[in-house]
Amino acid sequence: MEGMTVMESTSTKVDVFASAPQAHPRPEGQDRYTISEVAAFTGLTAHTLRWYERIGLMPHVDRSHTGQRRFSNRDLDWLSFVGKLRLTGMPVADMVRYAELLREGEHTFEERQELLEATRRDVRTRIAELQDTLAVLDHKIDFYASARRAPERPSA
Repeated sequence: MEGMTVMESTSTKVDVFASAPQAHPRPEGQDRYTISEVAAFTGLTAHTLRWYERIGLMPHVDRSHTGQRRFSNRDLDWLSFVGKLRLTGMPVADMVRYAELLREGEHTFEERQELLEATRRDVRTRIAELQDTLAVLDHKIDFYASARRAPERPSA
């Protein structure tokens, strides 16, 4: 699932949210996945997938004639994007708000962009904090490595 492409398309724009496209498990038209298959593909639990749907984070999921959820490749793409948002530390409420805005249509582009820009600022701040932390760790590791390499001084 890593690297899947997620697209929002309109008559004039297509936004790609993830890295290089990856083939889906099944081709379009044959892309009907059970909740257990989606759980296996994504690493999410069935409980989490149901919760995402209940809180409005998942778009409407189709149902079979027996009422079982049937996910599509588009749903897999969305879940991949949601996974990226989770990694950013974006609060669930903001993810749900983003999903609501997406469903509302093009007139919400600006608000969606603002949500993503705020998240990007938070991610950049966290990256800077982690880089500072890494520098401290590197310094300590270098200290211990050089201390172990230093020859013992002969006693006088």
